[in-house]
Amino acid sequence: MTVSDIRPNTFAALRDQLVDAAATFAGAPGAVGDIMAGMVDDVDRALSEELEIFPVCHHSPASGLAMVRRLREKQPAVIYVELCEDLRPLLDELRNCRLPVALQAFATDIADFPPAWAPLSVVAPITETSAEYQAIAYALDTPGVELVLVDRSTDHVFQWAPREDAAAPGSEEQPPTGEGLHGEAVGIEIGDLRPRFAELEEYLLHHGKVRHWSEWWDQYVEQPLADADYDTYRQVMVMIGSLFRRLRRGSTAEDEDRERYMWTRMREHLAATGGDPARALYVCGAAHAASRVEQFGLAGDVPFEITPRSATKWHYGLIPSSHSAIEEQFGLAGGAVSIAAATWAKGLRRGKLQSFQLVGQQGAKKRTKKSLGAARAESEVTDKLSGFLSRPPVLDPLDEAELLEWSVDIVRLARRNGYLSSTADAIAIFEHSILLAGLRNRARPTPYDFQDAAVTCIEKDTVPGRRDVRRLCEILLGGDRIGQVGYDALPPLARDVLDRLQPLGLDLSKRTLQRALLDLKADPALRPCSDLLWLLRKLLPHDAIRPIMGSRGLGETSIQESWDLGLGKYQRSLVELGYEGVSVEQVLEQRLRRAVHAPDATAAVALGAVEDALVYLRSARLADELGNRAVDLLAAERTVDDAPAVLRRIRALLNYFRSTEGGLPAWCGRFVTAGYAHYCTLLPTAFTDEETGPAQVAAMLGFLFGMENLALSLGCDHTQLELAVLQSHPEAPAKVALLWAARYQLGLLTMAELRERCDAMLANPLLLSTVPQYVSGFVQAIDPAPALKPFVVELLSKAFGTLPDAVLLPWLPKLITTLRDQAADLVPGLIREAGRTFPGALPAVDAFIPPWSVESSTPAVPLGAAERGPAADLVAAYPATCDALATLLGIDGVWQEPSTADDSALAALIDRYPATAEAWAAQLLSRTAPTV
Repeated sequence: MTVSDIRPNTFAALRDQLVDAAATFAGAPGAVGDIMAGMVDDVDRALSEELEIFPVCHHSPASGLAMVRRLREKQPAVIYVELCEDLRPLLDELRNCRLPVALQAFATDIADFPPAWAPLSVVAPITETSAEYQAIAYALDTPGVELVLVDRSTDHVFQWAPREDAAAPGSEEQPPTGEGLHGEAVGIEIGDLRPRFAELEEYLLHHGKVRHWSEWWDQYVEQPLADADYDTYRQVMVMIGSLFRRLRRGSTAEDEDRERYMWTRMREHLAATGGDPARALYVCGAAHAASRVEQFGLAGDVPFEITPRSATKWHYGLIPSSHSAIEEQFGLAGGAVSIAAATWAKGLRRGKLQSFQLVGQQGAKKRTKKSLGAARAESEVTDKLSGFLSRPPVLDPLDEAELLEWSVDIVRLARRNGYLSSTADAIAIFEHSILLAGLRNRARPTPYDFQDAAVTCIEKDTVPGRRDVRRLCEILLGGDRIGQVGYDALPPLARDVLDRLQPLGLDLSKRTLQRALLDLKADPALRPCSDLLWLLRKLLPHDAIRPIMGSRGLGETSIQESWDLGLGKYQRSLVELGYEGVSVEQVLEQRLRRAVHAPDATAAVALGAVEDALVYLRSARLADELGNRAVDLLAAERTVDDAPAVLRRIRALLNYFRSTEGGLPAWCGRFVTAGYAHYCTLLPTAFTDEETGPAQVAAMLGFLFGMENLALSLGCDHTQLELAVLQSHPEAPAKVALLWAARYQLGLLTMAELRERCDAMLANPLLLSTVPQYVSGFVQAIDPAPALKPFVVELLSKAFGTLPDAVLLPWLPKLITTLRDQAADLVPGLIREAGRTFPGALPAVDAFIPPWSVESSTPAVPLGAAERGPAADLVAAYPATCDALATLLGIDGVWQEPSTADDSALAALIDRYPATAEAWAAQLLSRTAPTV
């Protein structure tokens, strides 16, 4: 189709007619007339371009049908497609997939972009009904046809993305969202035909009596153009693209840059190959078809400089997609893509067309390929737009058989899903669909009318199963078709995973959960499969690999394991994992190194990485490297927020290394000594800092007291810990209790003094409200000072026994919530200690005497009192025996002289109370007298 094929006045009559209509309705031509005239001019320019422009709308069955017809008529030698040019190598792998799938570009290590954008991901979904897939299938399977992608690269997608001013206070750059999201990726679509003018869309939906833009588009564009000839389709689509392009808010600079980019690439290709533009076809969105081709096109002279790509390393692959994912990405109504697929199939049958399919396409029906035949000669383009706009739409007659089939099938499907539907409901749905279509000015009920009628007639107050009626209608009309990437199109890592899991004997390509049973004792050959499954459990979403039986930890292995595997459902995650390396072991090692060298890395994160390296990789070399990094991170920390995690992980690692043949590695000793000095230095500050909680202080004390023996053996000084405790002066009640516990553990505070302080606290009415916090502190002190367990039980018992109900009852809820929030993991040990202290049977409760009561009522025995007891008299009576035993034990026997002062004091006491002494002597004589 050349410029000579189009007369300069082809659309002159339509242009004048639209301008006059604008003047009639608006009172003057003005802006409305300019828009009307501009729309016609855009159509004229697009059809006048030497290179034929094929306007499309993304996932439009009308565009797909028009593409099938045009390809068989024109049989172009070169096809230019509006897709990111660096995605071209992926197109050859589409034949190994079951549609829908998405082309993906992925980058984790980014350069020249804000770090907050990482990882970068771009997806472009492909469905069989789309015009771009028909062009791809034709080009790849037709000899001598070249397929060229001409849109900006994925790197330029982010280069051109708007960035916020990083220098603005409080601003943070966010990754671009593009036209829509496919998961967390930027979505790329061909032909976004939706008003960017909210008032226009609202007006169209209101007067079209529809709820969603997808329904309006299907009724007023898809259905009229499904059976239209190519010229009509092309002119109408360019006109719609021009209308939406002109009625939009914001700038069109980015769209114009994309158009310059694409036309520049096409000019470069034609110049390099010497191709004939008349034998080429340019597939792009309808809005881009209405661009200023006189400036950007082949004859344009506007230069455009394409900037080089950044240093970001991009990975490319195919990921499975679905109809629902496409609808969410592009903001379509639920079920819109499924309805489009049904319209596509109906249009092929009605037009007796055969679509293009890649040879070997998975999931495609086997059929005989229809030959292309001879290309048709180009005919002169006439004005089809005037006739399309002037005549009323042709209303399709009611297809009673189709509607009746839908009504019966939805009732059957509803009954299977728990609804109490019957034949009467099928009749009601049939009649109600016709009624709704009449109210909405259409003779034939659309799938949307049928869906509304089914919901009205079947849906009740509650949904009996997992699916409601609207979802059942989507399933009936085609369902949420989910694509799959074939084995040959997977990255090397994904293929390696599937190969290594073959001994399980499962078809991991299925989307259903599959149970794998591993008896590792009976079949040790399955041990590599178990190791791989635990690795995948670490790297993939938890629902993809879920252990039912068995566990994996430091020095821990399972004899039997049971797994639920859903790799088929989470194939996309497995594919994206393949972008990071060639094996799962390499990916995990890279992630661990990246985690410990990240700007926000902490000692706790590094210790966790050490544990993962030992558990999943069994690599002592990597563990030593990460452990050395943990030492550096701990020494550089200025806060103790991660002290509980550090204590928990270093304890587990020390216990593990002590059980191994090699013993503790060097980095463990360095970590303990560095941690001892580090926490001693920060302990006084942590006690007084309001932002540091009691749990962090308790973890610091647990590290200092629990690791003290090892630290002292490695050269640390105990005086440093004593000075740190003496310099601590907390004010918070929980921290005060922790300080008392630390002083008791160091011997700076006796149990009697500690008991005296707590008794005074319970006796002071002003301090009763803080008792729960003191108790919480003592409970957390059990970790660094385990000997305090009986004392904490004593403290709680005294509180429950002495406090009045008016004080105790309001105090209990606060005590429970405090213990739950601050010491939940230590309460079970406290309960076990209470179980050992109190009687286990109810009858023994009345006679129970608390051990601390006996201890407090027993007078202290003065030093040397044992010398006056019967044992001392017995030893003194047989000195030779004691000397022999002392010699055997290697002790020099030295006898003390009896104390005359003590004897005189005792004699004075007996003389003062003779009656008592005589009664006590008589009692002893009666007990020791022999019985006859």
